[in-house]
Amino acid sequence: MDKKKLRYQIPILVGFALLYVALGVFIYLKFTVRVAYERSDGLKAKSIELDEYLPFDDNSQTVTIDTDLKLESDLPVIDGAAALYPVFSGFVGSTYPEASVVFDGTDFEANSALKMNNTRSAYQEVVDGTADIVFCAYPSDEQLQYAKDNGVELVFEPIGQEAFVFIVNENNPVDGLTSEQVRDIYSGKITDWSEVGGTPGPIVAISRNEGSGSQSTMIRFMNGQKIKDNHNLLLGKGIAFSFRFYVENITNYGGIKLLALDGVEPTKENIRNGTYPSTSYFYAVYRADNDNPNVPILIDWILSDEGQYVVEANGYVGIN
Repeated sequence: MDKKKLRYQIPILVGFALLYVALGVFIYLKFTVRVAYERSDGLKAKSIELDEYLPFDDNSQTVTIDTDLKLESDLPVIDGAAALYPVFSGFVGSTYPEASVVFDGTDFEANSALKMNNTRSAYQEVVDGTADIVFCAYPSDEQLQYAKDNGVELVFEPIGQEAFVFIVNENNPVDGLTSEQVRDIYSGKITDWSEVGGTPGPIVAISRNEGSGSQSTMIRFMNGQKIKDNHNLLLGKGIAFSFRFYVENITNYGGIKLLALDGVEPTKENIRNGTYPSTSYFYAVYRADNDNPNVPILIDWILSDEGQYVVEANGYVGIN
């Protein structure tokens, strides 16, 4: 190449590179940072605004019922996933005394019978014996191994169903994917939206923290394929995954849409009738050697018509 031409072309190429980086920084500052930080301290710490779903609060969004089961002593300590907090708050609000829930305005205090520490902490707590029942998706291999290493047998009681969903920007022309396409995206075989009928542009496949309920579910969804690490945080059009109720009702993020999977929309009806292809149970999990007499009593109530009504009324799908 002519050295004189090269001398002129280098500044132009550098200029385009700087423009590309500047665009990425603009997107990051304008959108990513705003989404990540324009939230209360409670949501940033817990993935949910705890005070919006408190039991015994007149302004609570949690649905409770008046039931004959009123636990007064030996109250099982309850914890679980953020995505399920509204429903297990509903269980407590229906069957526990009001004084058993102690909330300081930001978090539950140590002596509260109701807590919400997310999936990873909840599984550790039930194994360690600091929580009696936790409400979560099925655990990761590491969480199962932690129980085994500590000589603990866990009981998994299915109490409801939920859709595992995939999320994109609402302006993305792609309205649905097949299960195989999703696996190919997350394994790195498909890297551009044009390969699945979208506008040309790189796909940023966003994952969650190890041990979270959604990440553990995604690993199982991949059917043995490894999720490719993605370090592109600034540019491209993203796809993410979570649970239907958490996306639609808890996070309240605007500007997104849930994709159909294998041609089926992730609605409550399609979860109930079994046509949505990626549904999973969520569980009441407790130690097999837990001798609190109210643990089986509460579990039986949750599986009763009254308990299943609380599941459905709070926006989830029951098991019956």
